[in-house]
Amino acid sequence: MDNDLNVTSFITFAGHVEVEKYRYLYFMIMLTVYILIICSNSTIVYLIWNHQNLHEPMYIFIAALLINSVLFSTVNYPKLLIDFLSERQIISYSACLFQVFAYYSLTASEFLLLAAMSYDRYVSICKPLQYQTIMTKTNVNVLLVAAWLVPACQVAVSVILSAKKKLCAFTLNGIMCNSTFQTLHCVRSTVLNVYGLVVLVNVVISPTIFVLFTYTRIFIIVYRSCREVRRKAAQTCLPHLIVLINFSSLTVYDVLLLRMGTEFPKIVSFIMTLQLLMYHPLFNPIIYGLKMKEIYKPLKSLFCKMP
Repeated sequence: MDNDLNVTSFITFAGHVEVEKYRYLYFMIMLTVYILIICSNSTIVYLIWNHQNLHEPMYIFIAALLINSVLFSTVNYPKLLIDFLSERQIISYSACLFQVFAYYSLTASEFLLLAAMSYDRYVSICKPLQYQTIMTKTNVNVLLVAAWLVPACQVAVSVILSAKKKLCAFTLNGIMCNSTFQTLHCVRSTVLNVYGLVVLVNVVISPTIFVLFTYTRIFIIVYRSCREVRRKAAQTCLPHLIVLINFSSLTVYDVLLLRMGTEFPKIVSFIMTLQLLMYHPLFNPIIYGLKMKEIYKPLKSLFCKMP
């Protein structure tokens, strides 16, 4: 009976700032950003798919990362755009659970894809003679499938456990369903908190440590190499590190600070949530499209051909 009540319950978002006054401004800004995200990420993916010289593991992982950004945005932006134009910002509990599942599984996938990219760079720079043997097409496909499947399975367990919890509150202090949705439960679950911590370690903290470890090894080796090797390593590794640092900082805010119940002014929470939704889907194609020479050349050629 409680499960049936939860499914038919509606959650109200209370995190919007003066949405009645600025609804059309919010809508136009976010619609523009969403279109930019779709176009910019899709363009880089198209270039990688269309140019044979980019059919290498590093660029395949970049394409997967950008596809992940498009999926992440598509999960969140349409609902946000509808809310800006609606008199009431509400969502069914079942839809809220789906948003939580998609949001966190795709967020975790980003960390695992960054880890796969760092491993590819590590093998390429530190074990160049074994690169073709290690980074085979089969191994690349396994890493890609694991990057999406492992987080989805682990987050799904948390969502299924949450769906069985009884609700005693129906107002969420945010503009989307994130880790704070557990505050709606009548009783906070120790099992959910512990399992959430395990998932956080598995798909966020461990990949981050792995990336930092591999790039430390890379920089130690290239430091002893010639200037050309150092330049090439910087061109391919620094973009990944920049993306990781920025994304990790925003994820820490979302997963840890909000989960700990830290109180922030409403405007601060609103801005930080928008940054989570906007920053890396817009940032990734800029970093990989403009900072990586092999992608920038066909990108420049594409725009030069346009009338």
